[in-house]
Amino acid sequence: MSIERPEKDQQTPLFKHVLRVSDLSTNVDTQFELVPADADCKAIALDLGLPALRKLRFKGTLSARGKTDWQLKAQLGATVVQDCVVTLDPVTTRIEEAVSRRWVRDLPELEMGDEVEMPEDETLEPLGAEIDLGAVMIESLALALPLFPRVEGAELDQQNFAAPGVAPMSDEDAKPFAGLSALRDQLAGKDGSDDS
Repeated sequence: MSIERPEKDQQTPLFKHVLRVSDLSTNVDTQFELVPADADCKAIALDLGLPALRKLRFKGTLSARGKTDWQLKAQLGATVVQDCVVTLDPVTTRIEEAVSRRWVRDLPELEMGDEVEMPEDETLEPLGAEIDLGAVMIESLALALPLFPRVEGAELDQQNFAAPGVAPMSDEDAKPFAGLSALRDQLAGKDGSDDS
């Protein structure tokens, strides 16, 4: 069952902490620490499809890099509850993640149809008039969530499916040389039948 946010909230960011770039000091690092309230954590959990988000903290610095660019270095801490992919029982995970972002004024914009080589540094973002630390926090949390949370000891049973009349393919069959051994056995059978 999926839970949808009310339509009017779909355009409203869940948790904002906006800094105007023109207000930031280029001489002194800007320190920040975001600790969303329980109601904000519930809204973020709902948006990310989590049964619960027990704690969330985002702490770091925003520093000028040259005259126009900005660098964020932060630590994300969270305690999340997810459904186990095997049993659907709740799985609690503690997340501690270093977060880095760079906002660059002269980052070229990509247009549809253009062939542009993507920069190797995936922390780069175009710089606008504002930096929303709340959006960075939520995006960083979404990226840090375990993809396949499992309760301890939960194992997936092997199941093989195939159309009627077709032998199901097992994990053993999918190994790179499984087909070669079957071919060798088939050729050995033909060689034996020619000798008789």
